[in-house]
Amino acid sequence: MITARTGRLLVAALIALLTSVAAQADERPGFLWKTTSQMKMVGVPMPPMPPQSMELCRAKVWTQPPPPPPGQTCTQSDFQRIDNKVTWTTQCTGKMAMEGEGEITFDTPDSFSGFIKFAAEGITMNMTLSGTKLGECDNVID
Repeated sequence: MITARTGRLLVAALIALLTSVAAQADERPGFLWKTTSQMKMVGVPMPPMPPQSMELCRAKVWTQPPPPPPGQTCTQSDFQRIDNKVTWTTQCTGKMAMEGEGEITFDTPDSFSGFIKFAAEGITMNMTLSGTKLGECDNVID
């Protein structure tokens, strides 16, 4: 037999469950990041390329490295996340075949910094990375 007290507890539990489900349905799957990258060629007497910025919608918890540079087809492997740091290796084909390794550190919940070091045809290229979280988003690229 359900008593008035038991009935009130069941109604309260049902309301809490429905509120939790509704809150999860409203949560967006990703975070929108403004990312900036700058490439420098080691040992090449030329000024660094200008920084490039773009906005990316990434999963809230990264399970893959950032996308490859435009015009490159890359295979990324050995992706690891330990605490606030992610690392990976990459092999790219396209305009110039290259191999590299990357690392990103989430300095705060709303920012990251990092690098990718590439080697191609006897040239070493260092790309610095930074990002600032702008908010939530729906179109996750992962």
